[in-house]
Amino acid sequence: MKVKKVFPLLIFAMMFLSSCSQSASMVLHQEKKVASQVFEPIPADFIPQKVKVLSAGDSLTQGIGDSTEQGGYLPYLKSMLEKDKRIQEVDFYNYGVKGNRTTQLLKRLQSLEMKPILRQADLVILTIGGNDIMKIVKDNISDLQVSDFSKEKEFYRSHLTQIFDVIYKENPNVSIVLVGVYNPFSKWFSDIKEMDQIVAEWNQIGESVVNQYSHSYFVSIEDLFLNADEDVLYTDNFHPNDKGYELIAERLNEALANQVIPDLEKKAYTVSNEEN
Repeated sequence: MKVKKVFPLLIFAMMFLSSCSQSASMVLHQEKKVASQVFEPIPADFIPQKVKVLSAGDSLTQGIGDSTEQGGYLPYLKSMLEKDKRIQEVDFYNYGVKGNRTTQLLKRLQSLEMKPILRQADLVILTIGGNDIMKIVKDNISDLQVSDFSKEKEFYRSHLTQIFDVIYKENPNVSIVLVGVYNPFSKWFSDIKEMDQIVAEWNQIGESVVNQYSHSYFVSIEDLFLNADEDVLYTDNFHPNDKGYELIAERLNEALANQVIPDLEKKAYTVSNEEN
């Protein structure tokens, strides 16, 4: 089945970017397929921790569309996290590169540039996958069909799994948050359900990979762009604008507050006890 009526937008998209920001369709998962570690209760007087965050991925992490050029969702999220009484200080390291696909991120994670930060990080936040979809669009621009995406899904799963494996090999104690992808064509072609289907399947793959690892989380943001009451896209109609990035930060902050920070706090308390 061909993806109908999408070609004018696709050609327009290629003129604006070789990447597509990402976002998502699933929700923060609640269960793990791996056994979770048991921690001691944390005392109320436990000292708030300093958190080092490595943000890596594509243009969404780089912050394309952010009028302040401060890193998209990062400054919003930093401000939100530092209001949390469990957090003393947050340091973000932004390794977002416009156009990066899973294969390119995999190579960069193993580079001399990123390895030292990765080994020290408490949390890794990833935005990756949107450009894998866009590559399929570009490679099949003259005869784009749904089956073209189906053929590549398992490659995406494999690459994403390798990314998680590399991260945990370098830093077994880190937590990982994967941000899903959103449909960048929805604003102009809301009637094209094929792309919604493709994005949903990509997100299902992302969530299924996340579910194979402890201390890893999947955060959905696709609905933020599908159901927005105000304009949340940059002038290229692909990347988030300032409001879009703020909404992403709010969604991430909610996920971090409910699951990730308690996880980090328990691990920090356990390490503190082991050192004493």
